[in-house]
Amino acid sequence: MKKFVLALGAMAAIASAAHAQTAVTDTDGNGTYSIEELTAAYPDMTPELFAEIDANADGAVDADELAAAQEAGKIAA
Repeated sequence: MKKFVLALGAMAAIASAAHAQTAVTDTDGNGTYSIEELTAAYPDMTPELFAEIDANADGAVDADELAAAQEAGKIAA
């Protein structure tokens, strides 16, 4: 029984890690994300992908644009 409980706990930890969200930090506190802030969370971020995510082309990604990109599968949630 003890081995079963340990195995169950290990499986739960793995499942939890798989569902962990990528943390994007607004380091300058301006309410939007720059390419540098997104690259810190998503190392594969490119200027082209950033421009695609920045739907209104204002040079910054807001929370709605970030959520839309995650929902569309452009970046991990």
